[in-house]
Amino acid sequence: MTDNPKLSSVVPSLANLRDIGGPESRFGGSVRTGAVYRSTDLASLSKEGEQTLADLAVTTIYDLRTASERETAPDRTPAGIRELGLDVLADKQYRAIPAQMQQMIADPRAASELLGSGQALEYFQGSYRDFVTLPSAVASYRQLFLDLAEPTSAPALIHCTTGKDRTGWAAAALLLFLGASKDAVFEDYLLTNTVLLPLFAPLFEKFAATGGDPTLLEGVLGVRPEYLEASLAELESVHGSIEAYFTDGLKIDQDAQTRLRGNLIG
Repeated sequence: MTDNPKLSSVVPSLANLRDIGGPESRFGGSVRTGAVYRSTDLASLSKEGEQTLADLAVTTIYDLRTASERETAPDRTPAGIRELGLDVLADKQYRAIPAQMQQMIADPRAASELLGSGQALEYFQGSYRDFVTLPSAVASYRQLFLDLAEPTSAPALIHCTTGKDRTGWAAAALLLFLGASKDAVFEDYLLTNTVLLPLFAPLFEKFAATGGDPTLLEGVLGVRPEYLEASLAELESVHGSIEAYFTDGLKIDQDAQTRLRGNLIG
């Protein structure tokens, strides 16, 4: 077991798994635990992982990956669990960094060219702004939150590939909507660096052994506060508040918003 009560047992095939519940809500009470979890994809789900999902009583899985990601590495979804594919980045043309990860790991010089001079930060900040305004992202997060407004959807699991960016925004937006403080939102968001980065230790060691600077990879394989801050700045600029994002951006009506809060605040 981990020392952090938000984290479940360490299950390699469900890396970055945690419960987003727990923070106090400004509406009274707290964000309900045992209702919404987040993790990496389920493409390598083991028997132990299946048992973990059964123990958590997960009824719905939301897969935020692209169609090509799902085709290349489909989830091994246990029987009886409903799964929704929500392609957040369907309208986005991939940029160089994700497509060239293997080359960068093998060639520190290539990594320096692609990630140095703030290029990784610029890439991820652009992606996080897209989470707020890209049409496919708006459609995907709308469907996610509308579905979570239905009582039968929980306990639910939200994931993308590494469970840190697309999933990170899903968790952050939901927590803010449920009345969690920004400090609590960033605490949940940054837990990825505690949980996920240690699993990449062999990659970091290999990269360093060939003359690379591991901190270059940390910004790609982990998360940085500046990434989430870019989403929040975009939300503030375009919509003004988390409530307006849900109402005007995602077009979720007040009845559904009330049900969503009713389901997930206790």
